[in-house]
Amino acid sequence: MDRFEFSSGRLQPEEYLVSKFSNVRLYDGDEKTSFEHGDVLFTNLRLIWCRNSNDFSIQPVLSLSYSLITYVLIDVHSRKLKKKLIINLSDTYKPSNPGPVLTSPFNYVKLSFKENVDENFVGNLDEVINEHHKNESSKSGNAPTRIKLRTGIVGIERSIHEKNKVTDESITVAFQDLSKLMTMAKDMVVISKTISDKICNHQGEISEDETVKFKSYLLSLGIEDPVTRNRVQNENQFYENLAKEISKILLGTIKEIGGMMVLTDAYCRVNRARGLELLSPDDFLNASKLMDQLSLPLKLRVFDSGVMVLQLLSHDDQILVRETVLLLRNHSSMSPQELSTLVKIPVSLAKERLIVAEKFGRACRDESIEGLRFHVNFFLENRS
Repeated sequence: MDRFEFSSGRLQPEEYLVSKFSNVRLYDGDEKTSFEHGDVLFTNLRLIWCRNSNDFSIQPVLSLSYSLITYVLIDVHSRKLKKKLIINLSDTYKPSNPGPVLTSPFNYVKLSFKENVDENFVGNLDEVINEHHKNESSKSGNAPTRIKLRTGIVGIERSIHEKNKVTDESITVAFQDLSKLMTMAKDMVVISKTISDKICNHQGEISEDETVKFKSYLLSLGIEDPVTRNRVQNENQFYENLAKEISKILLGTIKEIGGMMVLTDAYCRVNRARGLELLSPDDFLNASKLMDQLSLPLKLRVFDSGVMVLQLLSHDDQILVRETVLLLRNHSSMSPQELSTLVKIPVSLAKERLIVAEKFGRACRDESIEGLRFHVNFFLENRS
């Protein structure tokens, strides 16, 4: 209450009335005062409390400048109605005219209304106070400071609603940008395919190595027309077409790395080639299972350990075993990690190669505290 001052109720030339409420009591903090059963008027410049608003312009009134208000809060209590408005006050300014209280331990006052506080009124008060601060700041040359009115639970709900609205708008814009990006990506894939075809025909002064390298870069940008569900009639047709697409994408790469690729690596490569039309792991696995019955050059193979790979249909385990045994001879013994580093394949696949050699009787294992190692089966040395 020490920031209220006695002043004239006469409105200033630039002042006008915004809202009026009757039968309002003033509180200093949480303490009741003798200022009760009065009228409160909100103008565009200040808050006015008077005994009778019918003749407030000719009587002394209590006045509080909006410059002193930092925030407004609807006082919400359980089992009670919203009949109080808490007005938090700044302590950086003292009124020039005397007021009803010289000093107060509180930095807020309360207005107790006969009826519930209208939420729309609080929102309007927010705009009025902030407009006043804006005008005061422009006169002083300072940047305007917006005062945020806090409205308890109602304000929190309103704030959450506003944040959700902004989030929804951001998501909408993001998906619009994503659609544009997908369109551009398809155009880029077409361009890359055209350039790749020209390079394959050796048009221009480009060396053989540069041709192969540049082609691999371009093709890694993606495929021109990925298989999607909305372009097929049923689920079976989708998986069949997808199996053919996967085989086409990976055939050359699997040939280069020895005829076998771990399914997780294959999944990542295909999704990279498809660009924004990503596949789920289940779709990729279901399509891979159909490769063998579709007589495609690749097939899905599941090792006893559970490791799954895509393998060339023409892949010969005996040739792979001979190559593995030759490496074992040259290095005396090898662990899966060492074989992986040597032939540049995943450790899981290197281990399966050694186990296959063991099943053919061409290698034997040695498990110790140092880990798992494989040696040539010397009992069959004369056959190699």
